[in-house]
Amino acid sequence: MSNENKKINKESLNSLKGMRDIVDEQYYQFQGFFEKAQEIAVYYGFKPIDTPILEHEAVFTSSIGEGTDIVDKEMYTLKTKGGDHLALRPEHTAGLMRSYIEHGMQSLPQPLLFYSYGPTFRHDNPQKGRYRQFYQFDVDVLGSEKSILDALVIKTAWTILEEAGAKNLSVDINSIGDKTCRSGYIRELTNFYKKNISFLPAIDRERLKTNPLRILDSKEEKTIELNQNAPDTLSHLCPDCKKHFKEVLEYLEKMEIPYNINKCLVRGLSYYTRTVIEIMIDDEETGKKITIAGGGRYDYLARQLGSKKDVPSVGIAIGVDRVVEAPWFAKLSPRIIKKPKMYFIQLGFDAKLKSLNVIEILRKGKVPIAQSISKDNLGAQLAVAEKLGMHYAIIFGQKEAMENSVIFRDMTNRSQDTVKLESLLEYIKNLK
Repeated sequence: MSNENKKINKESLNSLKGMRDIVDEQYYQFQGFFEKAQEIAVYYGFKPIDTPILEHEAVFTSSIGEGTDIVDKEMYTLKTKGGDHLALRPEHTAGLMRSYIEHGMQSLPQPLLFYSYGPTFRHDNPQKGRYRQFYQFDVDVLGSEKSILDALVIKTAWTILEEAGAKNLSVDINSIGDKTCRSGYIRELTNFYKKNISFLPAIDRERLKTNPLRILDSKEEKTIELNQNAPDTLSHLCPDCKKHFKEVLEYLEKMEIPYNINKCLVRGLSYYTRTVIEIMIDDEETGKKITIAGGGRYDYLARQLGSKKDVPSVGIAIGVDRVVEAPWFAKLSPRIIKKPKMYFIQLGFDAKLKSLNVIEILRKGKVPIAQSISKDNLGAQLAVAEKLGMHYAIIFGQKEAMENSVIFRDMTNRSQDTVKLESLLEYIKNLK
């Protein structure tokens, strides 16, 4: 490769389309949300798991299925030098189930409750609240078909969203049956679309060949209108699926969670069975309802990934980008890493020599600080402190270095005290 080709042009220095840097205040807001979500998940009995961002491509193609937008158009895939076909995860669930099978978790007391979070990737059309690298927070229960667990994941996600500031939430819910009753429904649905094929746009005609259920989830206006008369899944449920769905609705009513039975709700992934869920919220700008969390039951996913036995499971994922960017978001403050309120200033070489020791005293006392210890000028450092909106400044100069003290300045009223280093943490603790 020539040196000319190695040169980086201006465009290549920008972040990729649909991806962005998360910095400053927004970073803290993401962190605050994830901390709150973890805290609530733990109270409901979930424990953490973290699976790789990269998986074998087959983990997703065999589970999500052909005829879905994710597999057909949106997955980021690559081939390694060794010939392996890999994919960046477009969602968390398939990787979670792969981990469950790989580590023999079926031998543990069931069910297992997990929460997970982090970046996911889809080559989708970027729009408000939707990015090509986006963030999800998932809660999942693996190893039981009990209807109360469907209610548990809904309640956990609902509580997280309310604690994040969401109001006027509601649940869209449907049951798409299981292997006992779904095949008969799909036959009737397919016949309905074949009779009305002249009304179907090209994209939905293709779906008819590979995954007719996906047509119910179509965003095409003609198809949306046609779907109002499509056969509904609920009238085709077997007795077990009817009982399961009825119980889930009873749990929602008992928890006073408002719901709407949406006969066109199927979700975009082919591994779903029985319950499918979307948590909706009113978009203040458009007045329309938008999906902010979604999921459902995936009782057959384990077998699709090679397990000899089914692992009945249910989960839900929250779209964190939409939460953090929403005007109603409570801008949750992080607690694990606190946003600094104090600015450390040093002056002169003797102070520089001891500066890191002073910072270590503050660290051990769990006092986060901002600093620019490479600078030497007092005015420049104070200017940075003011620009960052710091409440206090800790000034450590030549005189203070000799006397083992600091000057503690209140940035709002310019008052200041001289404080001995051994008393510094106690002084800070007593600040009002």
